[in-house]
Amino acid sequence: MKPVKNISFTILILLILSQTALFSQNENQQKMSPEQKAWMEYMMPGPMQKILEKNVGKWKTVSKFWQSPEAEAMVSEGIAESEMILGGRYLKSTYHGTAMGMPMEGQSLDAFDKALGKFQSIWIDNMGTGISTSEGTYDKASNTITYKGSMVDPVSKKKVTYKAVVKFLDDNTHVFDMYMTHAGKEFKSMEINYTRIPDKK
Repeated sequence: MKPVKNISFTILILLILSQTALFSQNENQQKMSPEQKAWMEYMMPGPMQKILEKNVGKWKTVSKFWQSPEAEAMVSEGIAESEMILGGRYLKSTYHGTAMGMPMEGQSLDAFDKALGKFQSIWIDNMGTGISTSEGTYDKASNTITYKGSMVDPVSKKKVTYKAVVKFLDDNTHVFDMYMTHAGKEFKSMEINYTRIPDKK
């Protein structure tokens, strides 16, 4: 019976130590200032980071571009790869394909700023030398993120605004639509369909 007593005593000690550590942790949290609590909350990934995580993986893309409402669509294909970085806080994506018959490479970084309460995105590619930035919100009912952003028009040298909508159809497909303004009217200038490429195991 002696070994059983030793095991029981060990379990009792472990329970006491775990409760002591939990009490100490709670006590430290209670001692934190409102500013410290705000920063702790800001640091930790949450449900909106899980929305971004839906993009993780390798994707085949089929893109359509319209230069104006009356123009014919230019169709191209590509590959996109996305991963969560910095402890699941940000989504980093790379794209390889073609645009207007030329090789195209691009990168994006997406986040959900918990203090701001909005998604944020930046985009860069080899078709220019600037950075496109946007902010967006998530609609649970339609399972979409709607962004509003801006970029520089190289012809006018002025910033132009756009709207982008990401719709998650299921775990393996989503669609990116981009809308610009022409002659005072909004039109769809880009559509990218993403289809997941299964992992080869």
